[in-house]
Amino acid sequence: METKIYTIEKEQANGIVELHDFSDNESNGLNAATQHTVRVKSVEKITHDVLRIVTDKPDQYTFIPGQATKVSINKEGWRGQKRPFTFTCLPDNDFLEFTIKTYPKKLGVTNELLQLEKNDELLLHDVFGAINYKGEGVFIAGGAGVTPFISIFRNLYAENKLGKNMLIFANKTRSDIINEEEFTKLLGRNFVNILSDEKVDGYLYGQITKDLIEAYDGRIKDMFYICGPPPMVTSIDKMLEELHIPLRSIIKEKF
Repeated sequence: METKIYTIEKEQANGIVELHDFSDNESNGLNAATQHTVRVKSVEKITHDVLRIVTDKPDQYTFIPGQATKVSINKEGWRGQKRPFTFTCLPDNDFLEFTIKTYPKKLGVTNELLQLEKNDELLLHDVFGAINYKGEGVFIAGGAGVTPFISIFRNLYAENKLGKNMLIFANKTRSDIINEEEFTKLLGRNFVNILSDEKVDGYLYGQITKDLIEAYDGRIKDMFYICGPPPMVTSIDKMLEELHIPLRSIIKEKF
């Protein structure tokens, strides 16, 4: 069974965010005329199961930090296999970057991405809405759910607007942490790691709890940004409700 990714379609007036299902196995109805062919500039492993893929950038191709696009591989048998991936570069970079968790055992698209080489081609489609920055807050991510936040934090740093933003990042082990060194440099003490399957000095152990969120809620009360597996997002939703965080202050995405 392939992973499902949900992304924000629109935010209602009452603050409730609608999620649109971009299932790995469904076509999202994009017009072929919006397709762009890009050439791979580099592929590298940044953790044991996460790739950083850099490509060239089509002219006048734009996105907002946190947004994503459907990507397929320009090879026989793979062109129709579109998957949603988040941009992790800055909008004004002259290249595109994707940070992608791979699942080799599934023998699907991400496994095929592991076979990519320089000058191979990818097909990009429409840019669609995802998490957008709306002010200082607490970012809560689980695993690959951190990818929409990478471009956001890089953009805030470039504009000298990181402020008091905080990232609480949940992973199984330290080896699963994506961009740990960069987040530490950007956020310092406002980068909090919690590991569920490994006890490591200097890292919290266990699951994200209401008490943990409340410990940082006192610093920043404006916004909460949540991205991760559906059970995690649902659990944190309940915690925020118990903490009386208004819906208008919560932006979330499940994958």
